[in-house]
Amino acid sequence: FAMGEHEARGWIRCDETAKQMLSRVLGDRAFLLLPPLHRVPLRAGNVVEITGSSPTAKTQILIQAAITCILPKTWNGVHYGGLEKLVLFLDLDCRFDVLRLSDMLKHRLLEAYRIGNGAWWQLEESNVKTQDKSKIVYDEELYVSCMKRFLYLRCYDSLELLSTLKTLHYRIRPQEACGSQVGVLMIDSIGAFHWTDRLSSSLALDKNNRKSLSLTNVVETIVQEMKKLMQVHSLVVIATKATIYEEKYPTNENNGKLSSNNAMPGNASSKAQQPPFREFMPSSWQAFVTHKIFMRKSGDYQSSGQQSLSAYSLEWLQPQLSSIDRFIVDDVSKLNHFMS
Repeated sequence: FAMGEHEARGWIRCDETAKQMLSRVLGDRAFLLLPPLHRVPLRAGNVVEITGSSPTAKTQILIQAAITCILPKTWNGVHYGGLEKLVLFLDLDCRFDVLRLSDMLKHRLLEAYRIGNGAWWQLEESNVKTQDKSKIVYDEELYVSCMKRFLYLRCYDSLELLSTLKTLHYRIRPQEACGSQVGVLMIDSIGAFHWTDRLSSSLALDKNNRKSLSLTNVVETIVQEMKKLMQVHSLVVIATKATIYEEKYPTNENNGKLSSNNAMPGNASSKAQQPPFREFMPSSWQAFVTHKIFMRKSGDYQSSGQQSLSAYSLEWLQPQLSSIDRFIVDDVSKLNHFMS
């Protein structure tokens, strides 16, 4: 009885201060990314899959989301609207352009600086030569601090991906010691090793080796390592995936909603649930994903300067939303512009 009373008193007594409780709760609250990923607030533990043919600006979406994460909320009185969190970027197709990330980050810093300084910037801009403007708007310390929160890793096969996931915790530890918490794990692209893994499975010589090299077994192990990482760190996983089969089912963008006169309600609902692509990832990965996005190229867009730019559409499949977002990628500003 005495031991039970002692345990009860220990349970009643608080084990954390109000400041610690608020930091824990606020640290896990949902955050919104910039368009076109602004429709659904994401929380720690969510796994977002962005699917589309190549190219459909999937990596561009990752870069823009990464910049939002690594930017601070405010810096020297200027509002940047970032999350100030660490981004883990795993490049599996080995085509990531770090210079593009750098250019987009500098552009975001410039835009926030202009908005924050208002009329002073316009007056100063008119009095400074073009070659000297960078000295006014470019904050070297802020830029370096943001880039330090972007951890880039390149993998050339599934075994290297597995070893990277197993050691990510030790790579993150020095950053967390400096006060940077992990926000997002990005994978570009998750199906890059699909065909090589299938070939390795077919070339296995004995049962034990065949089991270890099985495509399903490899993906299951990758998913388990990600789950272990998510148990330790409060992060969101965003992975891109290129479609490797011809699209079989049309999207709502082309066909709209099925009417009751043309199809039975049961058939319409079942067809609406069909993805606009043929799934090739094993069931372990499909069960791991909590949010699904489908992207496609929707034609060309003529800008005000008579420049033809590629236009893209983004559709939420899980959760299923009725609206479809359309945007363009401007090579000048290197930003995704939301089109209503």
